[in-house]
Amino acid sequence: MIKIAPSILAADFTRLGEDIKSIESADYLHFDVMDGVFVPNISIGLPVLQSVRPITGMALDAHLMITSPSRYAARFARTGADIIVFHVEAETPENTCRAIDEIHQLGKKAGLSVKPGTPAESLLPYIGSLDIVLVMTVEPGFGGQEFMSEMLPKITLLRSVIESRNLSCELEVDGGINPETAKLCINAGADVLVAGSDIFKEPDRAARIKTLRGNVAGPGVGPPAPAQLGKKQGNSAAPAAIPTTDC
Repeated sequence: MIKIAPSILAADFTRLGEDIKSIESADYLHFDVMDGVFVPNISIGLPVLQSVRPITGMALDAHLMITSPSRYAARFARTGADIIVFHVEAETPENTCRAIDEIHQLGKKAGLSVKPGTPAESLLPYIGSLDIVLVMTVEPGFGGQEFMSEMLPKITLLRSVIESRNLSCELEVDGGINPETAKLCINAGADVLVAGSDIFKEPDRAARIKTLRGNVAGPGVGPPAPAQLGKKQGNSAAPAAIPTTDC
């Protein structure tokens, strides 16, 4: 089943508890954490996460759009995040592996994300150690942007790698998700969809979540077979050999 992760960036923070209760039919609660350096905006951080943790049983999905995220990954895990995703562009390979290991040692799920301008291949050296990978389909930093359909080949490529290596790694997509773009993402291989304004603008949020979740039966509808990985796909051309050395 497709999982939905409403982003509280689009919630009304004067009634945050009520807004969270209204979307508890979803699977994950997505936290967009921004530092004003890695992305051109400042949002929420550890204090909000700490406040939200006691009021919901939802899995908390923290997306760290910050510089040097390895400094904070374990702190987010200890504060209550169940999933900690940070950007491959923001860390050295050594620190990336160290942060993934720290997250796992705390019993939490670890993930990596890529901006639109970063090839999906940058995730492949780590993918065997990850619980989730996140493809950004807008430029990170602001909500309500238009979906970038040219990112679909990244989703297709990553789904093919996950399936060819039989990995238990979820494939999340964030940015411009609505019922129409949700179907595109699911057909390309996504199994977790982040949506902010599309959910929180609706008076019946549970119905909207059901709509987003129900476009098709599940992931893997459209991805190519592993033999196709050597073909060029948009701005995410597959390498001749897929790295398999993980953290």
